[in-house]
Amino acid sequence: MFSFKAGADPEVFLQDAAGAFVSAIDKIGGSKWQPRPLVELGDGFAVQEDNVAVEFNIPAADSRELFITNISRARDFLAQQVAKQGLKFSNSSATQFPVVELLDPRAQEFGCDPDFNAWKHGRRNRRPLAADASLRSAGGHVHVGHKFKGRSSAIKFIKYMDLFLGVPSVLMDKGELRKQLYGAAGAFRHKPYGVEYRTLSNFWIFKENLIGWVWDQTATALDAWQNDVALEETAIQEAINGNNKQLAAQLVDHYKVDVVYA
Repeated sequence: MFSFKAGADPEVFLQDAAGAFVSAIDKIGGSKWQPRPLVELGDGFAVQEDNVAVEFNIPAADSRELFITNISRARDFLAQQVAKQGLKFSNSSATQFPVVELLDPRAQEFGCDPDFNAWKHGRRNRRPLAADASLRSAGGHVHVGHKFKGRSSAIKFIKYMDLFLGVPSVLMDKGELRKQLYGAAGAFRHKPYGVEYRTLSNFWIFKENLIGWVWDQTATALDAWQNDVALEETAIQEAINGNNKQLAAQLVDHYKVDVVYA
């Protein structure tokens, strides 16, 4: 099994006591270019306002236990902070926001940095555009620290992340609405330390067993990548992009992919 590190930058929506969705703008602090360090938690923890969502960052973890701890600590700490404003975290990965919550220009900023498609030789993806202008989504991107031998090697690894995380997420993640904006197969970014896998929503960050599952599946993807396991490339893409549960179940059975239901 390979040694690797994993981090994440999950996004979470806010709701008021009545359950209405509320923009995070001017409520939590930090920005894409200047995240607010969470000094109470230590080095590497930070938070920022991303469009109308809260986005938090964790330091890279070199063990399953630390990965679970880092996600849980940051999530719970910020949940306590927003509770002081009478707000709470939602576990929704996509929703329509009230028009009044989208009036700030920052609520119209999408995808400031491009991401890329591993299935199209790393070609740049288009910026998201939904028919519903009030729709917003929340991701749960996984950052993998590993020394890949060139960009083509990293791109190939993302395909295995699709098989072992993207495909089973079709069965596990109930937030299908997000697919109108994000969540396409093979979505990633190159990073100096490795890659950022961008297909998953935030569905996995709310329970420890699901956080552990992400770690385990990343390790499995690395092992399959190293052993050059044959991929059913068309089926993997169709399962994720079409949210095809029947096809996803077939792939899970064929490759013996671990599926965890919260």
